[in-house]
Amino acid sequence: MEKKTPLYEKHVALGGKMVPFAGYLLPVQYPAGVIAEHRAVRERAGIFDVSHMGEVLLEGPDAVRNLEHLLTNRFADLKLGSCRYALMLYDNGGTVDDLIVYRRDTDKFMLVLNAANKDKDVAWIQEHLTGDVRLSDISDKVAQIALQGPGARAIMERLVHPELLPDKYYTFSEYVGFENTHSLISRTGYTGEFGYELYMLPDDAERVWDTLLSAGAQPCGLGCRDTLRLEAAMPLYGHELSAEIDPITAGLGFAVKLDKEDFIGKTALLEAGEPARVRVGLKVTGRGIVREHESVFIGDRLVGETTSGTHCPTLGVGCAMAYVERDVSAPGTAVEVEVRSRRVAAELVPLPFYKAPK
Repeated sequence: MEKKTPLYEKHVALGGKMVPFAGYLLPVQYPAGVIAEHRAVRERAGIFDVSHMGEVLLEGPDAVRNLEHLLTNRFADLKLGSCRYALMLYDNGGTVDDLIVYRRDTDKFMLVLNAANKDKDVAWIQEHLTGDVRLSDISDKVAQIALQGPGARAIMERLVHPELLPDKYYTFSEYVGFENTHSLISRTGYTGEFGYELYMLPDDAERVWDTLLSAGAQPCGLGCRDTLRLEAAMPLYGHELSAEIDPITAGLGFAVKLDKEDFIGKTALLEAGEPARVRVGLKVTGRGIVREHESVFIGDRLVGETTSGTHCPTLGVGCAMAYVERDVSAPGTAVEVEVRSRRVAAELVPLPFYKAPK
């Protein structure tokens, strides 16, 4: 049976269409619809209930050493109040999960995990810990709300003293007084827009949600969360990442430090060399919408497969991400995608499809 987040009743009251997702009941959309919610985030500000995400603490004198061994990125130099994207790999280089690590103290880190992978991730981390370090799953003690869009800063500055808000991307402020809560507020998000993610106690979530709605944010569901992240070319586990897909193939080499000491999966990445496939963008030029797991052809040659695809509201066209063979991956390459036994014309384009104005 699916769980309910602390905001479940709020979603129902707002007319949210509730669906099972990653073990929880969450709104896929509200009465305004996916396109209206998508545009609200691109043009103003929207809020998402992301309380289904997993959070764990890693604490102790050996916390940094364990992070360096478990994850692809570097953490010894991560400053207090900063966070960093990384991947956790299997020995063969495939991806266990991608995640964000927050440094809350010298020897205290919070790891934010994908909801569907949380139990698997916790078991994997626990199995590989060594030395003086403790792992605590605090997921049920944390609610999370994402405020995203160009209007997010103005909304937050009306509610919190501007000096208390994190300014730089991938930084955070902790114990911020917000609606009688002590929230952790980070400059992060999964939409390609300026935004914040707020972490609080579950009992405080409804009050924070209502305050953000009253300040002008529009409630948004899973549907537009997916169209937004696709336009921004952000990978989703189970689509662009999996146990069979390594981060180099996925184009995430910026988060893989092959020059640091050994980490799980490093040997396999080095031995694999240059990937045979690469992640690319695909813009539909014919008629039709491309979805995931559809074959990509050049003439009679099968050259790849799509991983995510939909109509992109900001761009007004169908787009998809795909893995294709390296020798045919140049932008401008004409391809066809097999959709329900017919071919749809498309063109390879650079990623991301959309980048927020500065």
